Amino acid sequence: MIQRIQTLWLILAAGCMVLCLLMPVAKYSYENMPTEGQRVEAQLDLIAQDGPDMAKQMGEPVVTYSQKLTGMTTWPMVTLAVASMALALVCIVLFKRRLLQMRMAMVGFLITLIYVFLLFFWAVDRYADLLSAGMGGTQPEVTWFVGAFAPMGALVFFFLAQRAIKKDEALVRAADRLR
Repeated sequence: MIQRIQTLWLILAAGCMVLCLLMPVAKYSYENMPTEGQRVEAQLDLIAQDGPDMAKQMGEPVVTYSQKLTGMTTWPMVTLAVASMALALVCIVLFKRRLLQMRMAMVGFLITLIYVFLLFFWAVDRYADLLSAGMGGTQPEVTWFVGAFAPMGALVFFFLAQRAIKKDEALVRAADRLR
């Protein structure tokens, strides 16, 4: 049902995964390149975007490096994020079948966990390596954004939803025993 607490947790988990798609994951910067004397920046997004940069608008000497130029593909990450979000939304409508809902929440938790491992151990390091290859081998300074921390929130919300579904199932079983 819509008024159950697990619905709130599942909606929040889906919202966190939407944030993963919309917000940048990390920003890479080289403060002062020895050859140019200016700052070079790049940003890792799951869906590559080339938007206006605030530093460019304020007149700072910043060169932005597009994610599209590195050839970095993020489709496995996007697929996992969309699958996790879809599972959270499907779990909401499975309120009459609590055991299936609990299993689906567990699968959503596992998919999000795989997403987090791929994000931190594959995507962020790979993009840094691709950037450093283009910048003479020096490693960039990494600044984390909301897109990197939102999946951790989704993991917590999937866990809380699964726990609430277990409580509901235990309550229904206890009520059936009393009849």
